Amino acid sequence: MPSLGATSDIAPSPAPRPEDFRFVEDLERRTFTWFWDAANPRNGLIPDHYPSPDHFASIAAVGFGLTAYGIGAQRGYVTRDQAAARTLATLRFLYRAPQNAAEDGAAGYHGFYYHFLDPRRGTRFARWSELSSVDTTLLLGGVLFAQSYYDRDTPRERTIRRLADALYRRVDWSWMRAHAPLLDMGWTPAGGFLRNDWDGYSEGMLIYLLALASPTHPVPADTWQAWTATYARQWGTFQGQTLLNFAPLFGHQYSHSWVDFRGIRDAWSRAHDVDYFENSRRATYAQRTYAQANPGGWRDYGTNVWGLTACNGPGIVTLTVDGRARSFQAYSARGAGRDYVSDDGTIAPTAAGGSIAFAPEIVFPALEEMKDRYGSRIYDRYGFVDAFNPSFPSGASYWADTEQFGIDQGPILLMIENWRTGLVWATMKKNPYIRAGLARAGFSGGWLGDETRQARGDPSPGAARHM
Repeated sequence: MPSLGATSDIAPSPAPRPEDFRFVEDLERRTFTWFWDAANPRNGLIPDHYPSPDHFASIAAVGFGLTAYGIGAQRGYVTRDQAAARTLATLRFLYRAPQNAAEDGAAGYHGFYYHFLDPRRGTRFARWSELSSVDTTLLLGGVLFAQSYYDRDTPRERTIRRLADALYRRVDWSWMRAHAPLLDMGWTPAGGFLRNDWDGYSEGMLIYLLALASPTHPVPADTWQAWTATYARQWGTFQGQTLLNFAPLFGHQYSHSWVDFRGIRDAWSRAHDVDYFENSRRATYAQRTYAQANPGGWRDYGTNVWGLTACNGPGIVTLTVDGRARSFQAYSARGAGRDYVSDDGTIAPTAAGGSIAFAPEIVFPALEEMKDRYGSRIYDRYGFVDAFNPSFPSGASYWADTEQFGIDQGPILLMIENWRTGLVWATMKKNPYIRAGLARAGFSGGWLGDETRQARGDPSPGAARHM
């Protein structure tokens, strides 16, 4: 087939300016502080959103938080001992939390965890909360980061590695294949498996990689190919970029927060002559071009005000703005791509911030202009608020959130550090499960080199190394 992958007009990244480094240091520290302050130090659970009063913890936010602690230790925001102590408290709590099929009183089942947990008891928050394969996977991103980051021969760090290994091995990925060959999105005690599978390109990359690598409950090796076979409807051109589309930018960020896809390719990316990192770079550019075109006519959109992804919003309401009836949304998966466009004028800073490693040359001007233009309405003690909407009238001004969301703070923090030092990527490259998942999915080249052949067996680190 003719290669469409080479179609891109993206120039190489220029060198950052000194003011960029000053800005990013400030943003990174503030975003780390959100995780440190938000977490319950007794059990490590992190609220879905903070600092407003919250009634449920997000298991995915815990995964980002476990990674944040290592970043904080590396940066000197906290000591390594403080980070390790918080990490160990979290892993112990998760390992001991009840796992069973009861409607109430359990944290999870078959090694998976409920999307939302009671922040104190650590059990299912409500019966509408599902056992979530993706949120468990984001948790495991942090768990496996901890396993590889805390590599010293001390009692605390040995225990972290042992618990991390046990938590990963406990996940029964084969059970989550109710509609084989694909993995299911979740399960509830009353309703059973959800109707939807991980079908089509998305943040599901990490789910499938971890399921393939499991030494205890793996999915068949051809599961990756079954998944990538569902990409076809998303491949094409949007806003001048030829890419594998996923409208909200979080789908291009979550798996990349932990895995460095630069220069490594599976069968699908080889056939389309584009690696997944470059694909995410193109998605970032396409969103900026969409904002420049501004087909919806929203206020302030342009070269340095852009970014659509899943985020909070002003609410479900229709108002007349600038003589037009405008419909707004609450929390939703906003996005712009070939697959769909959902846009109510709400900008999420994490859309740009979580893409900083992909396209720093357009992300820095966007984040800095948004901070300078909107000031303390959107930039506070914890960095950028989750979202703001210049088109939504609020008193004499516009709507801006007053809090941050863990799953949106996470990509900002992790990808800033990946851009600065590659810390998270380098740490995960040492993890045998990540390497095994990539190898079994058929990735090769780049930093994987010839070691992919060695990773096709049981990647267990072994008791001698981790007990």
